[in-house]
Amino acid sequence: MWFHWGASVTISGVAGDDYNEVVLSSLFKERGISTAGIYRDQRPTTTKSRVMAHGQQVVRFDKENRAAIGKSALKHITEYVGDNFDKFDGIIISDYKKGVITQGFIKFLVDKTAGEHKFISADPKVGHFQYYHGLSLITPNKKEAQDGSGIVIEDKQSLERAGKKLLKTLNLNTVLITRGDEGMSLFYETQVHHIPTVAKAVYDVTGAGDTVISAFTLAHVSGASLVESAVIANHAAGIVVGFVGTAVTTVDAVLSSLNDSLTNPDSIAR
Repeated sequence: MWFHWGASVTISGVAGDDYNEVVLSSLFKERGISTAGIYRDQRPTTTKSRVMAHGQQVVRFDKENRAAIGKSALKHITEYVGDNFDKFDGIIISDYKKGVITQGFIKFLVDKTAGEHKFISADPKVGHFQYYHGLSLITPNKKEAQDGSGIVIEDKQSLERAGKKLLKTLNLNTVLITRGDEGMSLFYETQVHHIPTVAKAVYDVTGAGDTVISAFTLAHVSGASLVESAVIANHAAGIVVGFVGTAVTTVDAVLSSLNDSLTNPDSIAR
Protein backbone atom coordinates (compact mmCIF):
# COMPACT_ATOMS: atom_id res chain seq x y z
CA MET A 1 0.00 0.00 0.00
CA TRP A 2 2.62 2.50 1.04
CA PHE A 3 4.95 1.65 -1.85
CA HIS A 4 2.22 2.15 -4.43
CA TRP A 5 1.29 5.50 -2.90
CA GLY A 6 4.79 6.93 -3.07
CA ALA A 7 5.64 7.16 0.65
CA SER A 8 8.81 5.88 2.26
CA VAL A 9 8.16 3.15 4.80
CA THR A 10 10.04 1.01 7.26
CA ILE A 11 8.84 -1.86 9.40
CA SER A 12 9.67 -3.09 12.87
CA GLY A 13 8.64 -6.25 14.66
CA VAL A 14 9.67 -9.82 15.37
CA ALA A 15 10.16 -12.73 12.99
CA GLY A 16 11.71 -16.15 13.33
CA ASP A 17 15.10 -17.30 12.13
CA ASP A 18 13.56 -19.51 9.46
CA TYR A 19 12.70 -19.87 5.78
CA ASN A 20 9.52 -17.83 6.01
CA GLU A 21 11.48 -14.90 7.43
CA VAL A 22 13.80 -15.08 4.41
CA VAL A 23 10.81 -14.95 2.08
CA LEU A 24 9.25 -12.10 4.06
CA SER A 25 12.41 -10.01 4.08
CA SER A 26 12.90 -10.63 0.37
CA LEU A 27 9.40 -9.34 -0.37
CA PHE A 28 10.01 -6.22 1.70
CA LYS A 29 13.33 -5.54 0.02
CA GLU A 30 11.79 -5.95 -3.45
CA ARG A 31 9.50 -3.07 -2.52
CA GLY A 32 12.22 -0.90 -1.06
CA ILE A 33 11.08 -1.39 2.53
CA SER A 34 13.85 -1.46 5.13
CA THR A 35 13.94 -4.55 7.38
CA ALA A 36 16.50 -3.15 9.83
CA GLY A 37 13.82 -2.92 12.50
CA ILE A 38 12.98 -6.63 12.41
CA TYR A 39 14.34 -8.73 15.27
CA ARG A 40 15.07 -12.39 14.44
CA ASP A 41 13.99 -14.49 17.39
CA GLN A 42 13.83 -18.16 18.30
CA ARG A 43 10.16 -18.46 17.45
CA PRO A 44 8.42 -19.22 14.17
CA THR A 45 7.67 -16.42 11.77
CA THR A 46 3.90 -15.98 12.01
CA THR A 47 2.44 -17.71 8.97
CA LYS A 48 -1.20 -17.79 7.90
CA SER A 49 -2.40 -20.53 5.55
CA ARG A 50 -5.85 -20.03 4.05
CA VAL A 51 -8.02 -22.76 2.56
CA MET A 52 -10.17 -21.29 -0.21
CA ALA A 53 -13.19 -22.74 -2.00
CA HIS A 54 -15.16 -20.98 -4.73
CA GLY A 55 -13.37 -17.73 -3.95
CA GLN A 56 -14.27 -17.85 -0.24
CA GLN A 57 -12.06 -18.58 2.76
CA VAL A 58 -13.18 -21.80 4.45
CA VAL A 59 -10.62 -22.02 7.23
CA ARG A 60 -7.25 -20.56 8.19
CA PHE A 61 -4.32 -22.28 9.90
CA ASP A 62 -1.85 -20.10 11.80
CA LYS A 63 1.68 -21.11 12.77
CA GLU A 64 2.80 -18.74 15.48
CA ASN A 65 4.01 -18.10 19.00
CA ARG A 66 1.86 -15.53 20.82
CA ALA A 67 3.95 -15.39 23.98
CA ALA A 68 5.32 -11.99 25.00
CA ILE A 69 8.59 -11.20 23.27
CA GLY A 70 11.77 -11.24 25.33
CA LYS A 71 13.80 -8.31 26.62
CA SER A 72 16.30 -8.45 23.74
CA ALA A 73 13.57 -8.25 21.11
CA LEU A 74 11.78 -5.40 22.89
CA LYS A 75 15.08 -3.54 23.33
CA HIS A 76 15.84 -3.89 19.60
CA ILE A 77 12.42 -2.58 18.54
CA THR A 78 12.39 0.26 21.07
CA GLU A 79 15.89 1.39 20.16
CA TYR A 80 15.19 1.16 16.43
CA VAL A 81 12.05 3.26 16.68
CA GLY A 82 13.68 5.69 19.10
CA ASP A 83 16.81 6.15 17.00
CA ASN A 84 14.79 6.81 13.84
CA PHE A 85 11.91 8.70 15.40
CA ASP A 86 12.73 12.05 13.79
CA LYS A 87 12.46 10.44 10.34
CA PHE A 88 8.84 9.38 10.86
CA ASP A 89 5.81 11.55 10.10
CA GLY A 90 3.49 8.80 11.25
CA ILE A 91 3.65 5.48 13.09
CA ILE A 92 1.12 2.68 12.62
CA ILE A 93 0.69 0.10 15.37
CA SER A 94 -0.87 -3.03 13.91
CA ASP A 95 -1.82 -4.94 17.04
CA TYR A 96 -2.41 -8.60 16.27
CA LYS A 97 -1.93 -9.67 19.90
CA LYS A 98 1.07 -11.80 18.98
CA GLY A 99 3.27 -10.73 21.90
CA VAL A 100 4.95 -7.67 20.38
CA ILE A 101 2.62 -4.82 21.31
CA THR A 102 2.68 -4.10 25.03
CA GLN A 103 1.27 -1.28 27.13
CA GLY A 104 4.82 -0.24 28.01
CA PHE A 105 5.85 0.01 24.37
CA ILE A 106 2.84 2.17 23.46
CA LYS A 107 3.51 4.40 26.48
CA PHE A 108 7.08 4.77 25.22
CA LEU A 109 5.73 6.01 21.88
CA VAL A 110 3.22 8.39 23.48
CA ASP A 111 5.87 9.81 25.82
CA LYS A 112 8.26 10.15 22.90
CA THR A 113 5.74 12.26 21.00
CA ALA A 114 5.03 14.63 23.89
CA GLY A 115 5.33 18.15 22.51
CA GLU A 116 5.85 16.87 18.97
CA HIS A 117 3.42 16.58 16.09
CA LYS A 118 3.68 12.88 15.37
CA PHE A 119 0.63 10.94 14.25
CA ILE A 120 0.40 7.53 15.93
CA SER A 121 -2.44 5.26 14.90
CA ALA A 122 -3.39 1.78 16.07
CA ASP A 123 -5.47 -1.01 14.58
CA PRO A 124 -6.68 -2.31 17.96
CA LYS A 125 -7.27 -5.72 19.40
CA VAL A 126 -9.91 -6.69 21.96
CA GLY A 127 -8.27 -7.04 25.36
CA HIS A 128 -5.70 -4.33 24.66
CA PHE A 129 -7.90 -1.22 24.59
CA GLN A 130 -6.44 0.02 27.88
CA TYR A 131 -3.08 0.23 26.08
CA TYR A 132 -4.13 2.93 23.61
CA HIS A 133 -4.37 5.98 25.87
CA GLY A 134 -3.21 9.18 24.20
CA LEU A 135 -2.88 7.94 20.63
CA SER A 136 -3.83 10.00 17.58
CA LEU A 137 -6.20 7.41 16.12
CA ILE A 138 -7.62 3.94 16.61
CA THR A 139 -9.58 2.10 13.91
CA PRO A 140 -11.73 -0.60 15.55
CA ASN A 141 -14.39 -2.50 13.65
CA LYS A 142 -17.91 -2.45 15.10
CA LYS A 143 -17.41 -5.55 17.26
CA GLU A 144 -14.09 -4.27 18.62
CA ALA A 145 -15.65 -0.86 19.36
CA GLN A 146 -18.49 -2.58 21.16
CA ASP A 147 -16.16 -4.71 23.27
CA GLY A 148 -13.74 -1.85 23.90
CA SER A 149 -16.43 0.59 25.00
CA GLY A 150 -18.66 -1.87 26.81
CA ILE A 151 -21.65 -0.51 24.86
CA VAL A 152 -23.76 -2.88 22.77
CA ILE A 153 -24.01 -1.29 19.31
CA GLU A 154 -27.53 -1.82 18.03
CA ASP A 155 -28.31 1.41 16.20
CA LYS A 156 -26.92 4.84 15.29
CA GLN A 157 -27.43 6.20 18.80
CA SER A 158 -25.55 3.37 20.55
CA LEU A 159 -22.84 3.55 17.88
CA GLU A 160 -22.31 7.22 18.63
CA ARG A 161 -22.24 6.59 22.39
CA ALA A 162 -19.58 3.91 21.90
CA GLY A 163 -17.41 6.12 19.67
CA LYS A 164 -17.63 9.10 22.02
CA LYS A 165 -16.87 6.92 25.05
CA LEU A 166 -13.73 5.51 23.42
CA LEU A 167 -12.66 9.02 22.45
CA LYS A 168 -13.06 10.32 25.99
CA THR A 169 -11.97 7.41 28.18
CA LEU A 170 -8.83 6.69 26.15
CA ASN A 171 -7.99 10.37 25.64
CA LEU A 172 -7.77 9.86 21.88
CA ASN A 173 -7.65 12.49 19.17
CA THR A 174 -9.70 10.43 16.72
CA VAL A 175 -11.71 7.20 16.53
CA LEU A 176 -12.67 5.64 13.19
CA ILE A 177 -15.13 2.76 13.53
CA THR A 178 -15.29 0.56 10.45
CA ARG A 179 -18.71 -0.96 9.90
CA GLY A 180 -18.38 -3.29 6.92
CA ASP A 181 -21.08 -2.77 4.33
CA GLU A 182 -22.47 0.09 6.45
CA GLY A 183 -19.35 2.18 5.85
CA MET A 184 -17.46 3.87 8.69
CA SER A 185 -17.97 6.49 11.39
CA LEU A 186 -15.43 9.16 12.34
CA PHE A 187 -15.29 10.71 15.82
CA TYR A 188 -13.09 13.65 16.86
CA GLU A 189 -13.58 16.52 19.30
CA THR A 190 -17.38 16.95 19.31
CA GLN A 191 -17.75 15.90 15.67
CA VAL A 192 -19.29 12.72 14.27
CA HIS A 193 -19.27 11.91 10.55
CA HIS A 194 -20.91 8.83 9.05
CA ILE A 195 -19.41 7.74 5.73
CA PRO A 196 -21.33 5.23 3.60
CA THR A 197 -19.48 2.38 1.92
CA VAL A 198 -18.39 2.77 -1.70
CA ALA A 199 -17.56 -0.91 -2.27
CA LYS A 200 -19.27 -2.13 -5.45
CA ALA A 201 -18.71 -5.80 -4.57
CA VAL A 202 -17.18 -7.58 -1.59
CA TYR A 203 -15.24 -10.76 -2.33
CA ASP A 204 -12.69 -10.81 0.48
CA VAL A 205 -12.18 -8.47 3.45
CA THR A 206 -8.66 -9.78 4.14
CA GLY A 207 -6.39 -6.78 4.66
CA ALA A 208 -9.21 -4.22 4.55
CA GLY A 209 -8.41 -2.97 8.06
CA ASP A 210 -4.73 -2.56 7.18
CA THR A 211 -5.74 -0.61 4.08
CA VAL A 212 -7.97 1.71 6.10
CA ILE A 213 -5.38 2.60 8.73
CA SER A 214 -2.50 2.98 6.27
CA ALA A 215 -4.51 5.10 3.81
CA PHE A 216 -5.91 7.29 6.60
CA THR A 217 -2.53 7.80 8.27
CA LEU A 218 -0.70 8.56 5.03
CA ALA A 219 -3.41 10.95 3.84
CA HIS A 220 -3.47 12.84 7.13
CA VAL A 221 0.29 13.23 7.55
CA SER A 222 0.34 14.42 3.94
CA GLY A 223 -2.01 17.29 4.77
CA ALA A 224 -5.55 15.95 4.39
CA SER A 225 -8.10 16.78 7.07
CA LEU A 226 -9.48 14.04 9.31
CA VAL A 227 -12.69 13.84 7.27
CA GLU A 228 -10.81 13.86 3.96
CA SER A 229 -8.49 11.14 5.27
CA ALA A 230 -11.45 8.99 6.31
CA VAL A 231 -13.09 9.40 2.90
CA ILE A 232 -9.85 8.43 1.14
CA ALA A 233 -9.45 5.40 3.42
CA ASN A 234 -13.04 4.41 2.72
CA HIS A 235 -12.44 4.46 -1.03
CA ALA A 236 -9.16 2.54 -0.70
CA ALA A 237 -10.87 -0.18 1.36
CA GLY A 238 -13.80 -0.28 -1.05
CA ILE A 239 -11.37 -1.18 -3.82
CA VAL A 240 -9.35 -3.92 -2.08
CA VAL A 241 -12.39 -5.85 -0.83
CA GLY A 242 -13.36 -6.34 -4.47
CA PHE A 243 -10.49 -8.81 -4.95
CA VAL A 244 -10.00 -12.32 -3.63
CA GLY A 245 -7.02 -12.56 -1.31
CA THR A 246 -4.85 -9.81 0.14
CA ALA A 247 -4.85 -6.92 -2.32
CA VAL A 248 -3.40 -3.42 -2.62
CA THR A 249 -4.65 -0.39 -4.44
CA THR A 250 -3.04 2.54 -6.24
CA VAL A 251 -3.35 6.30 -6.27
CA ASP A 252 -4.95 6.19 -9.72
CA ALA A 253 -7.58 3.66 -8.59
CA VAL A 254 -8.47 5.72 -5.52
CA LEU A 255 -8.64 8.94 -7.56
CA SER A 256 -10.93 7.21 -10.04
CA SER A 257 -13.18 6.01 -7.21
CA LEU A 258 -13.23 9.50 -5.69
CA ASN A 259 -14.12 11.05 -9.05
CA ASP A 260 -16.96 8.56 -9.47
CA SER A 261 -18.31 9.54 -6.06
CA LEU A 262 -18.60 13.18 -7.09
CA THR A 263 -21.58 12.16 -9.21
CA ASN A 264 -23.16 10.40 -6.22
CA PRO A 265 -23.72 12.79 -3.31
CA ASP A 266 -24.88 9.92 -1.07
CA SER A 267 -21.30 8.57 -0.97
CA ILE A 268 -19.76 11.53 0.86
CA ALA A 269 -19.39 12.02 4.59
CA ARG A 270 -22.32 13.40 6.52
